[in-house]
Amino acid sequence: MADVKYKPVSHDHEAFLKKALKRKGFRKAYKDLEEEYTLTREMLTARSNFGLTQEAVAELMGTTKSAVSRLEAVGKHAPSLTTLKKYAQAVGCRLEIKLVPNSRLTKCSTRSAKKLATG
Repeated sequence: MADVKYKPVSHDHEAFLKKALKRKGFRKAYKDLEEEYTLTREMLTARSNFGLTQEAVAELMGTTKSAVSRLEAVGKHAPSLTTLKKYAQAVGCRLEIKLVPNSRLTKCSTRSAKKLATG
């Protein structure tokens, strides 16, 4: 494994958002990428908690540091489930994916969607 000491860079996400949300267009752009930002935060937290550098994760995954960097960059890459599983395993986690019901959908709109799906 790569012999690199891990030194996480501190980042106050709440302070960043508070300031950034004042910029024109940021709120919509952030909302459009909300799931990607959530996944990236989860990945970075897991890697940090496991005390690994991108280089170490890359070695464990059998890939390059630049590939891990792209994987951890919001909006730059759409990783496969296989890649996400490898990343999760490298940082001492397991991948868990859920479909969460959208509270804005009504039973009527759900029935309409079911009719469309069945033809």
